[in-house]
Amino acid sequence: MSFAHLFQGVLDLLAVALLALSIKGLSRVRSARTANQLAALAMGLAVVGLLINAQPTIAAWIWIAGGAAVGGLLGAFTARLVPMTAMPETVAFFNGCGGLSSLLVALGVILGARGDGITPSLLVLISIAFSISVGAITATGSVVAMGKLQGWLATPGWMLSRWRHGQNIALATVALVSAVLTVNGFGEALWPLVLSASLLGVGLTLPIGGADMPVVISLLNSYSGVAAAAAGFVVGQQLLIVAGAMVGAAGLILTQVMCTGMNRSLPAVLFGGALGSQLPAAQGGSEYTNITSCSAEECALTLEAAERVVIVPGYGLAVAQAQHTLSEVARLLESHGAQVTYAIHPVAGRMPGHMNVLLAEADVPYEQLKEMDVINPEFPGTDVVLVLGANDVVNPQAKSDPDSPLYGMPVLNVQEARTVFVVKRSLGTGYSGIKNDLFERPNTSMLFGDAKQMLSNVLGELKALGLGK
Repeated sequence: MSFAHLFQGVLDLLAVALLALSIKGLSRVRSARTANQLAALAMGLAVVGLLINAQPTIAAWIWIAGGAAVGGLLGAFTARLVPMTAMPETVAFFNGCGGLSSLLVALGVILGARGDGITPSLLVLISIAFSISVGAITATGSVVAMGKLQGWLATPGWMLSRWRHGQNIALATVALVSAVLTVNGFGEALWPLVLSASLLGVGLTLPIGGADMPVVISLLNSYSGVAAAAAGFVVGQQLLIVAGAMVGAAGLILTQVMCTGMNRSLPAVLFGGALGSQLPAAQGGSEYTNITSCSAEECALTLEAAERVVIVPGYGLAVAQAQHTLSEVARLLESHGAQVTYAIHPVAGRMPGHMNVLLAEADVPYEQLKEMDVINPEFPGTDVVLVLGANDVVNPQAKSDPDSPLYGMPVLNVQEARTVFVVKRSLGTGYSGIKNDLFERPNTSMLFGDAKQMLSNVLGELKALGLGK
């Protein structure tokens, strides 16, 4: 064993340890930044070890340097310009890039082997077929998921029929047969494999509605890890195998956590169609008959007298970029002696941890963030709940109406508080497409408007009442 090969092995081992630490660190907002830095360091060490062992030619160095420069610039550009509200779409896009990378690596290896007149081993051929299949499904499925979250794509009516299952089964059968033929040396089956797997990714993702899309993104993240692990077998890189397996396992665990949080089984998400897409439009805001609205002044007067306040952040808060104004309101209430906490639903926003990261940007203390199971028993003793742009995660129908599509989904029991203020632009529905009974409760008042503007108005009224002096 050469020194270069041994040195790469040491760096790979260190990289695996850093990756494990980074995944553990991502479980908490406080350590997430350091965890990302550890993951970046791990990838850097892996690249250094690979280059030292491979000893590329000058021509290869040019391609490597050019690719690193382009990728680095695109990464910096994305990190700077993509808003927090678009982060789920960005994650979906990155998942697709990971799947596409595995697909291209596998194609490059098998086409190169053919050009050189070499027959890869059976293990490599199986890995190539698997990497192409999963990579193609991940790539196209992630692009569809991104398009749906961005509002670029809608679910066609024919995709909601039961015929789509037959179509997907046919595509899966073609992909499976093509994969078997590819493994057995039939080169003509390679491109049918790529095409059928790519179409299968579209067919599986397009019917799924927005409410279930965070689960799909998490699952596609797992797919990208599995595809990367298969690509590791293709190119003979143990670190890629281990890192891909870790990402795949973490994605599956996260998917299960999200399904539990939404009271949805994974088969129901993948094969049950678009949640909310089949519901009639009449279930929207037009059915509300007993809505109480109030002004920022009334809200401020109630908050000024409250001893315990719970804030429920939702996607509307992220859209309005109102987290900093919210933090200022909370600090003002705390200076007046109120106890302020934040109720975080596991699927609030558009991806796990969305609200945690959003509030961390505004320097909200992590200790004030309470998960649903912890905060729900505390609502009966809460004076005021301030709901900011959340909808389905606070809908009492999930507990009271067996006919509701939300029935059985764990929600925040905000209706049990003494007073509830809901800040929303309108009475529009959430992803489920149904009305929210919370809005008609006698202890609920609506503040209609942009979350940032309404919080600014409340902040002004609180200061006018003498808070903070």
